[in-house]
Amino acid sequence: MTEDNIIRRRISILIDGDNAQAKLLPQMLAETSKYGQVTIRRIYGDWTTASMNSWKKVLNNHAVQPVQQFRYTIGKNATDSAMIIDAMDILHSQHVSGFCIVSSDSDYTRLATRIREAGVFVMGIGEKKTPKPFVNACDLFVFTENLTPKKKPARTQTTKSKTVKTPAADPEPIPLLKQAFEISVREDGWASMAMLGNALYQIDPSFDPRSYGHGQLSRLIGKYKKYFELRTQDSNGTTLFHVKLKE
Repeated sequence: MTEDNIIRRRISILIDGDNAQAKLLPQMLAETSKYGQVTIRRIYGDWTTASMNSWKKVLNNHAVQPVQQFRYTIGKNATDSAMIIDAMDILHSQHVSGFCIVSSDSDYTRLATRIREAGVFVMGIGEKKTPKPFVNACDLFVFTENLTPKKKPARTQTTKSKTVKTPAADPEPIPLLKQAFEISVREDGWASMAMLGNALYQIDPSFDPRSYGHGQLSRLIGKYKKYFELRTQDSNGTTLFHVKLKE
């Protein structure tokens, strides 16, 4: 996606209040804003229940509109139906060119698929427990665990005398990076970082350099000098990165 497309894109963010964290609202809005202007902001839930109280403190500060949805039956979630209906109304109004669905619920899989079929950008935000079908139905999926600084989980190592905790190693993304390179490589054997990033999201919409301890894709690639070669190019004051897979 080009920078001009991102600037022109208008995004509707729809939040399932039953399946999202109120404390992450500022981070979720900031993340969505990377991909366009967030013009419609709505959160759905039964505001008569105590479980929605945490949202009330942050809604006004971020101009998010609460949408009331009563629970007609105990144990049944009516929020997803209300969100889906609203999303389709917004889609057909053509007032936006992108959606962000905030939930970890697989019930939104078909909605994300339908939006994407219409040629409209759709991203998701949810926890790592989000079912893969919903993740893959989006053009882009961001895990909430990557929106806040987190400590590395400790790995327990048992010795004869005592138990020692050492930092857990990050999973290696090499196979995924190589696969994306093969998709984006040019005839000269190089791939632009932008095209490589697009290929990564096509393969795995939940790909995020932050999952591997790096804020940018270029820094993640730079970590694996054994496999990849990096070069830079200046273009009108902007530094462009190119990647080559080593033989």
